[in-house]
Amino acid sequence: MYRLHHLLTPNLANRRFARFLERHPRLYRWFTAAEKQAKGSAFGCRMCGQCALPATGYACPMTCPKQLRNGPCGGVSATGTCEVYPDQQCVWVAAYERAEQEGRVQDLTLLQRPIDHREWGKSSWVNYWQGRDDDLWTPDDGLTRTHLVLTDLSSSNGRPNT
Repeated sequence: MYRLHHLLTPNLANRRFARFLERHPRLYRWFTAAEKQAKGSAFGCRMCGQCALPATGYACPMTCPKQLRNGPCGGVSATGTCEVYPDQQCVWVAAYERAEQEGRVQDLTLLQRPIDHREWGKSSWVNYWQGRDDDLWTPDDGLTRTHLVLTDLSSSNGRPNT
């Protein structure tokens, strides 16, 4: 799937097409229905309108019963099955396997921001082409920054010195 992603990369033609679709509601609905069919059958897409597939090994995190967008919960079994639906593989196990196969495991460290629920049912491709989801994930994992906690434990009364 990574090899096909370049076809959807925002460019002038895709942006113009997206604007055209948004000006023609009937065509937009048809396009969105086709996107839902294609991504639904291929990835189990839930049409959140803010697609994370390129950053999650092309495994839709919204198929997780808990809708976890930043990795598995603590209930993944040793065999990789879902805690909620033990007969199914955890979506994050699938994401890791796919990303590893393509040499893209680093993508899984990107911190996914919460989705805007107002976008449910809308075309994520149109949103992507229009640049509306440029900030869906952070450039790092959120753990690499140094966070300072200012405390002074040398105070004799247990309160910080001022």
